[in-house]
Amino acid sequence: MMDRFESLAERRIREAMERGEFDDLPLAGQPLDFSDADDPQWWIKRWMKREHIDTAALAPLVVQLRREADGFPETLSRFDREEDLREYLADYNHRVKQDRIESRFSAESRIIAPVVDVDAMVVRWRGRDRRRPE
Repeated sequence: MMDRFESLAERRIREAMERGEFDDLPLAGQPLDFSDADDPQWWIKRWMKREHIDTAALAPLVVQLRREADGFPETLSRFDREEDLREYLADYNHRVKQDRIESRFSAESRIIAPVVDVDAMVVRWRGRDRRRPE
């Protein structure tokens, strides 16, 4: 019978097995999960779930901005100082305007995020701030 040439990978696997490096692996002996085998992106979905990656961050920027604005003014209660709130809202408006400029050159649908009135939002924030228990 012809001698079989062992590949480098096969040799390294055999040597690791001989050293016991595959003994006592977590999930050893448990069945493999093929429930999503028909999904061509199964591997990336599993990786994202395993690494706790927020899929909201994968949405287009305009969608992220709209979600952010949908939370106003409730999400603004985390600010303790008006100066910080104004800075945050100015940054939000800047990001919206940048997105509008960049999307002018895109062939995508025209979804836009709203610009907020910083002064009106500060007034609402002040009202919420007074109602908070101390």
